[in-house]
Amino acid sequence: MGQLLILVASVTTGCKADSLGTEIDGERVPVIDMHLHTGEWDSVGFASQEFIAGNLPFPINLNPEKSGNQILAPEGIVDELDKAGVSRGVLLAVYAPRTVGVTTNEQVIDNVAQFPDRLWGLASVRVDRWNDDREPQLAALREALESPGIIGVKLAHPHMHFRMDDSAYYGIYEVAGELAKPVYLHTGTSPFPGTSPEPPYTDPRYLEDAIQSFPETIFILGHLGFDAANKRHAGLAACVDLASTYPNVYLEASALGSKNSDPTGEILREGFVAIREAGVVDRLIYGSDGPQSPGFVNDYLNRTLIALDSAGYDLNEQRAVLAGNFARVFGVEVPKL
Repeated sequence: MGQLLILVASVTTGCKADSLGTEIDGERVPVIDMHLHTGEWDSVGFASQEFIAGNLPFPINLNPEKSGNQILAPEGIVDELDKAGVSRGVLLAVYAPRTVGVTTNEQVIDNVAQFPDRLWGLASVRVDRWNDDREPQLAALREALESPGIIGVKLAHPHMHFRMDDSAYYGIYEVAGELAKPVYLHTGTSPFPGTSPEPPYTDPRYLEDAIQSFPETIFILGHLGFDAANKRHAGLAACVDLASTYPNVYLEASALGSKNSDPTGEILREGFVAIREAGVVDRLIYGSDGPQSPGFVNDYLNRTLIALDSAGYDLNEQRAVLAGNFARVFGVEVPKL
């Protein structure tokens, strides 16, 4: 849910390939984490820096810049993937200068290029001067989407301050559809300062017109419409309904199952139960919203496995959620273990 940086330990890399994957019912299952933030501390908005630093434990909070830069670097992210046994991860570009800051397409492209066998990226687009530079921004997005390893688009309406139903921005979905690049969208509220909490920016139902208008474009509804501000389900039913109604809608359940948002694990389990009961397990894609802190990527995966099991997902369904659905939607191969 934005560029969350919590704390970081020393960074080392080099996990053996045969240690990747997670064990379910005695079998090794590959994992792809589609939601990881990269960037630099200086590019995070000042209010968000204060918010992040205020949540850091002593003495890490004495130098949040150093901690943030370490864990957001591609080496730090790959180290967290190694420790969790995650085969591949997806880095997100962010253009939200008024809230969580900016991680440029160029930064993501460069970071992916450093670990092409472990990382993919989602590009984004700057919209805060849309009336003046819409066409140049769409051209820049198209160029980024044609770069090696860039496999989709990331948007966050509450962070970027544009309505989900504003057709002035539909050119983004048109470009994504033309290039067969899925669009990941933050749905639900955000805990970060300065974000827009109103329904047109957070309620996934406001995306329905765009979903209908661009049937060739894949829409991935991130966070299941979770109300992060109040730590409760708010848009879950809408997300599940949209996925049940439209074949181009997929779902992702990152962040809402974290220790902070969901200490008992019940929120994440409820989401998985609703998805399974609606018969749309084939639309669910795994993501963590890491790296956040040392061990977060691993912890979120473990919490997800517990929730999937308690929600009644069998081995094949868990395989699909953890990697298979992602591979099908993004047109890539499931990682070999």
